[in-house]
Amino acid sequence: MITIRKSEDRGHFDLGWLDTFHTFSFDQYYDPAHMHFRSLRVINEDRVQPARGFPTHSHRDMEIVTWVLGGALTHSDSEGNKGTITRDVAQRMSAGTGVTHSEFNGSASEPVHFLQIWLLPERSSLSPEYEQRAFPAPELLNQWRLIASGHPRDGVVKIHQDVDLYATRLAAGQRLDHRSPSGRKLWLQVARGSVETDGDVLNAGDGAAWSDASSIRISAKQDAELLLFNMAH
Repeated sequence: MITIRKSEDRGHFDLGWLDTFHTFSFDQYYDPAHMHFRSLRVINEDRVQPARGFPTHSHRDMEIVTWVLGGALTHSDSEGNKGTITRDVAQRMSAGTGVTHSEFNGSASEPVHFLQIWLLPERSSLSPEYEQRAFPAPELLNQWRLIASGHPRDGVVKIHQDVDLYATRLAAGQRLDHRSPSGRKLWLQVARGSVETDGDVLNAGDGAAWSDASSIRISAKQDAELLLFNMAH
């Protein structure tokens, strides 16, 4: 059974420097019916204006993955990590026992558009960690490319949770299947474009959840960019 979370039903705030949509309850947006999906706690779609960003703030006990859809995002944290991520780069920060960081638009002229994802860790009080990995664009085209995992392989970033996170850029008219062992939980996030699955059309910003699906089929109605979470719990 599929459950759909429509883009227009998300929490939304336009602060001028930040235009943000919240799939799940976050900060000033509270919806008890949409607190999380299993270990997936946050999917925020953010657009940050040039030379603006999030000043230094703290996190703990959370796995934070960032996927840029356009522009450049610059990161700096209290562990001494610095980096700028663009399209085709996955960034992961394990907040663990506590870390402070800042995130700013790395451009003085272009906005940055990205998804920030929080996953509940498998246990609390982990040591803070940071990494980022680039993926060649052809590896994302019309196929599921693993970009982050609790069981890292194939050059992906590590998540401290039993989750496989896949990305794809699916051309209009193309189809992708995904098979999953029984009992796994799936969440599909449409970052761009439009796809069809189980007879339902999903557009940019929409999400879809399956609590026990052995396979799903995705067909692109328009060129689309997708993230797929395969979770144990």
